[in-house]
Amino acid sequence: MACKRLSFDRPVVDKTGLTGNFDFDLSWSQEGPGGRQVGDPLDPDIFIALQEQLGLKLESQNTSAPIIVVDRAEKPSEN
Repeated sequence: MACKRLSFDRPVVDKTGLTGNFDFDLSWSQEGPGGRQVGDPLDPDIFIALQEQLGLKLESQNTSAPIIVVDRAEKPSEN
């Protein structure tokens, strides 16, 4: 099975309190270019899949998260 990397339009903050490493399989449909579904059309979207298959729920809320702001970048000088 191919490993898919998730990308959301905002940070995801882990508030589960769980520690350690976990190995699991999750099946979901991914929206592709033009809004069409990619993958098995019977698979749920990622939000439903997380809740039904792993018991996790993604909730949108305002919270603080660490960020890094880069004001300027320069090439390193040759020594």
